[in-house]
Amino acid sequence: MKAQTSDSKLVLEYQSGKKEVLSVLVKKWHIQFCKLAFWYVKDTEIAKDVAQESWAVIFNKLETLKNPKQFKSWAISIVNRKAIDWIRANKREQVKLNLFYEGRETNNWDVDSEEQKTIQISILKTEIESLPLNQKLVITLFYSENYSLQQLSEALDISVGTAKSRLFHAREKLKKSLKQKYHEESYRRNRQIN
Repeated sequence: MKAQTSDSKLVLEYQSGKKEVLSVLVKKWHIQFCKLAFWYVKDTEIAKDVAQESWAVIFNKLETLKNPKQFKSWAISIVNRKAIDWIRANKREQVKLNLFYEGRETNNWDVDSEEQKTIQISILKTEIESLPLNQKLVITLFYSENYSLQQLSEALDISVGTAKSRLFHAREKLKKSLKQKYHEESYRRNRQIN
């Protein structure tokens, strides 16, 4: 509550003409914004750039922030959008998903060899990449970053129910596509044996 009050006071001071308070807000939030951006982009330098771009938006719009008590959630939503924009603009894989492989969706696969495991990880990554962006972000943050539903809600600026729903639908799509891929792979291997 103290942090909110402090942010609120700083925003009100800025809006009343004390532009120097911006440096206090930057000192207070910049590292957290960089960390949040890093969770999305998985690159320290890019995360710094995303945070910097976010600050530019914050500086430009801070005068118009109607409820100074909402500075934190408002600013975090800007960082989220900037990171998502970067991911969309750079359509290459941004997130390490090896931890997801340890998740529930692949436990029914038989891993005969390191080669087979590598193939399965590759298939899983491809399937995750093919998910809609909102589902891909939720499933990646949930499994790779160990976000709780509450943390997902806050980071993505959505309700807990929406986070839960997106996670459910992403899991269902992955289960269905992985099951199909597993059967295709089994069929291919059986044909090679016979």
